Amino acid sequence: MRNSKSLKAAAFAAIAATTGLAAMAPLSAHHHKTASQTQPNIVAAAQGTGVHNTLVAAVQAAGLVDTLSSPGPFTIFAPTDTAFAKLPAGTVETLVKPENKGTLTNILTYHAVAGNVSSSDLISLINRHGGSATIDTVAGEKLTARLSGDKIVITDAAGRATAVMQADVNVSNGVIHVTDGVFLPG
Repeated sequence: MRNSKSLKAAAFAAIAATTGLAAMAPLSAHHHKTASQTQPNIVAAAQGTGVHNTLVAAVQAAGLVDTLSSPGPFTIFAPTDTAFAKLPAGTVETLVKPENKGTLTNILTYHAVAGNVSSSDLISLINRHGGSATIDTVAGEKLTARLSGDKIVITDAAGRATAVMQADVNVSNGVIHVTDGVFLPG
């Protein structure tokens, strides 16, 4: 059960880190450092984007910072602040209350996939499965991926479609795909 909580926490942090990650340049590399040592982790990347403030606050409220800062790897679908603003008024404020930590953690880990899944991996999976592919999340729920033109679109359990606006933001502990919506589990 502890590993499940850690994965959920890591998934949430990864989600939080996705907004603004592409704008972040890796730290200067020294000859003895590997690429993963020069890149921020999911949480640090999200904190530096300026567009994932809500995600970062949610990850902190859910207690997932340590998990999402761990080695992973995780694939995070990271909604922007604008994506969170599309939720009904008061939703985010309610979710970050201590008494709603379990629900918030479930939502955040619904945005996380174990492993490093690039956009080309997703596209290959979609093509191999006739136009749509099911993805297992850290929350134990499923997402469906498909293509709409040249964009990857992810559909959650409630049937809401969310586009990947920026794919393949590589971080030291995985990859972030920035989304224009928030996934809600069934």
